[in-house]
Amino acid sequence: MALITKIREKSGVAAAAIAISLVLFLIGSDIFQGKSSLFGGSSQEVGNIAGESILIQDFQKKVEEATANYTAQTGKGPSEQEATMIRDQVWNQYVLDIAYKKEFDALGLRVSEEELIDMVQGNYIHPSVRQQFTNPQTGQFDKTFVIQFLKNLKTMPVQQQQGWASFEKSIAQDRIRAKYENLMRMSNYVTQADAAKEYQAQTSKFNARFLYVPFFSVSDSTLKVTDSQLEDYLAKHKDQYKGTNTRSIQYATFPVIPTKQDTAEFYSQIKKLAKDLAVAPNDSAFAMLNSDVRTPYLLPYAEIPEVVKTQLGTFQVGGIYGPFKEGLTYSIYKYGGVKKDSLFTMRASHILIAPANKSDSAKAQARQRAEAILTQVKGGGSFETLAQMNGMDGTAQNGGDLGYFKNNGSMVKSFEKELFGYNGVGLMPSVVETDFGFHVVKVTDAKTNTSYKLAAINKTIAPSQATLDKIFTQADAFANANGTQAAFEVAIKKDKNIIMMRAERLLENSSAINNLSNAREIVRWAFDDNTSIGDGSKKVFEQDNQYIVAYLTGKTEKENVKVNDFREELTAMVRNQMKGEQISTKLAGIKGSLEQIAQKYGAGALVESVQDITLSTGMLNTAGPDAIALGRIAGLKNGKRSSVFVGENGVFIAEKTSSMVAPALADYSVYKNQIQSMNLQRTSFYINEAIKENAKIEDKRYKFY
Repeated sequence: MALITKIREKSGVAAAAIAISLVLFLIGSDIFQGKSSLFGGSSQEVGNIAGESILIQDFQKKVEEATANYTAQTGKGPSEQEATMIRDQVWNQYVLDIAYKKEFDALGLRVSEEELIDMVQGNYIHPSVRQQFTNPQTGQFDKTFVIQFLKNLKTMPVQQQQGWASFEKSIAQDRIRAKYENLMRMSNYVTQADAAKEYQAQTSKFNARFLYVPFFSVSDSTLKVTDSQLEDYLAKHKDQYKGTNTRSIQYATFPVIPTKQDTAEFYSQIKKLAKDLAVAPNDSAFAMLNSDVRTPYLLPYAEIPEVVKTQLGTFQVGGIYGPFKEGLTYSIYKYGGVKKDSLFTMRASHILIAPANKSDSAKAQARQRAEAILTQVKGGGSFETLAQMNGMDGTAQNGGDLGYFKNNGSMVKSFEKELFGYNGVGLMPSVVETDFGFHVVKVTDAKTNTSYKLAAINKTIAPSQATLDKIFTQADAFANANGTQAAFEVAIKKDKNIIMMRAERLLENSSAINNLSNAREIVRWAFDDNTSIGDGSKKVFEQDNQYIVAYLTGKTEKENVKVNDFREELTAMVRNQMKGEQISTKLAGIKGSLEQIAQKYGAGALVESVQDITLSTGMLNTAGPDAIALGRIAGLKNGKRSSVFVGENGVFIAEKTSSMVAPALADYSVYKNQIQSMNLQRTSFYINEAIKENAKIEDKRYKFY
């Protein structure tokens, strides 16, 4: 009995022990591998939106679904860049589903079943539906396509059904978002006073004289800015300096360059390929099979590399030519003759003169100007220079070059007709008129419909595996020998051949570092919780044709803004404050006219005058659009002088000599509309920023990708 009693007394403890053991069994491996959030382990949270935690498992599941949809639509898996875009889309969908939905729900906004049907197959079709169901033959939206698709939807594969459900969800969310933004836009009201103020700012004018001493007239070296001053300035201007999570690094790069032996072996390979190409029974297939970069067998003249064009006239059918070098790629060609195409290709340059409007007089002026330019070119003027000076489209900066184009409708019909009706090269004798204006045209490569049969083997010279292994060993030895930033700095002083680079303020989700395009692994290392300032990577990161050893040199944090995060900006602001005080003190003790004060002040003091200045677009000569100075001068009475005051970029004493106040208007609707239009343009951006800020979004994807 005593034993049974003891068992009963201990049964509660035993049950608890069994329960704890079971829990530890189920999650124990995660705890001991540091994956569990229990007992201080690392979190599995990929983000937090409006207080709602998003776990990596759920996020990754949605990423995998989106990736599967992408693969099904494109027939290929996503590249690294495309995978990043997919993750961004999934994240943005979370933001929409959580942060935005809270706002929509609070206002009772929704899309009813009837409204969704109307958007898909009713009277107000959503633009995305129109795009998806456009008749390829007519180029017009066809509602019968939608109806037929919906009738067959239940018989389609599950993946397609899920895709359609996601599509309907997206257009419904788009409609709710539009309702929300329209509601915000319609709540925007411009008062009569606001409109009148804008009218006066644009129309009222003043004339003034002022003495101006710019900050830059005082040498920076004469002022010492202390850390305590920077701390004080930051404390008073916290709202202007928002924290961001960033990391700064230094890194040593070990470039992998082909050795002489690699180059010799590459040339031997090229020679052998040339011999084999010469006797290959199917030369185009052989070339495709052995090329690093594949090119079509039939090439129009426009698509043949320039280095090959120079020798194309000497090619004989069946001959092997090359190698031709472009960058690190070497090409050899087997020439198979020519073939005539149904389309012609040509190259030309033009100088477009567009009329100011559609009136006959404007067109006549544009034609006259174009014909004058044509006369200049005929007289020996440089076409390219005249194009840069007079051209009115994006080709002007390139001397009017249009590049190569075909007679396939890629150009305006009237332009295409005139140019492809011209034979040979050179300046066309008359101006060409199109809907865009009047064109002075020079044909630089004559039209041709000849395509060339060129079996091309393109090989890119690359380091051998032995060279790769040798450089990696050097980089690995360097990483192990120099595990800290301090050791790294000693090493680069000793060995001037080490290539050192810097990257400042990398963001959490950055994928590029300087010219390193796929550097996500380095960024993740820099943001790892276990990486401290001064740490070396102690591992070698492999990049295109180089190996990288990185060192963390600095970090900034969103929730803990420090002076060092903005040292340069803060120093400039504090130094300008000090300069303003110094200049003001000196000026305050000087009496007389502006010219006399400037003379007594000495070097740096300028006396200038301005005429017909408005508050909205005013420029104060050397001082530029200084808003503080403009406001102070506009507020003076005519004939009055201001006291010494500090502007945005210098110190002023101003005299308002005269002014013209715009008369009151009976109707300020034009100015109301201007302000309203400006506000509406910003509404969408402001809404997005306000919702995101209110949701206190924490994006921690950088910890996992």
